[in-house]
Amino acid sequence: METWSLRSGREPGPALYGRLRVEVEDLGPARRMTERRPGHGDFGTVAGVAAPGFPAYARVLHPAALDEGPVRWDVVAAAYGRRVEALTDWHEVIGAERFYQNMGEYGLPGVWDEHPAEGPTPGDVARALIPVLSRHTGTPERCWYGLWEGYGRWEWEGVPTFPTPGRDEILLSGTLADAVSPELLDEFAELPDLWWPQDGAWCVGGDVDLVSTYVCGSEELIADLLATPGLEVHRVAAGDRVG
Repeated sequence: METWSLRSGREPGPALYGRLRVEVEDLGPARRMTERRPGHGDFGTVAGVAAPGFPAYARVLHPAALDEGPVRWDVVAAAYGRRVEALTDWHEVIGAERFYQNMGEYGLPGVWDEHPAEGPTPGDVARALIPVLSRHTGTPERCWYGLWEGYGRWEWEGVPTFPTPGRDEILLSGTLADAVSPELLDEFAELPDLWWPQDGAWCVGGDVDLVSTYVCGSEELIADLLATPGLEVHRVAAGDRVG
């Protein structure tokens, strides 16, 4: 029988988030994510969502959809006679106000009918990222993850957190392949916001308010991402604003 938190009405957070272990004792592996100098990884910047100090950064766009199938931003933009640049926001692609989602109707028949998923990396994007990331770390079997404690379903009372710009994160651990395992709990379970391997070769960052995922690492990793079929990727800088 499930036990619900009387204080919040939410389900208590599990000890295993999919196959990811919830760390409740040693948060030392998250130290790199918490030690940020002013101007290096500020809130609302690429490095603030991912991590500062890497040679190269990329923005991975969450796809829109048509009849539940993925649609690239550049395809949508072309239908409106526009182009997608590295820092283009989705509402600019479709020529709408920022909070157009509150309108009664939106979309363009035959082109898109659902806006990009807000929040951490969508499952299909994550599955396309994993083999690329695996090629650029020596420790794919030992990875760390951060999950924002504020997602609405789970009550994490008593579980320690570590701070990132604007967020408090729960530390998780597992293999790189385990990044998508929260879907075993629920198809709508959020994937972790932060991913990084034990050897610190790269970091993946997302956020509840964004329709993009940010990846930082070597120049070789970013070049690999830019060439990966199934991903829509733009090179960005650490201090660029996020969207």
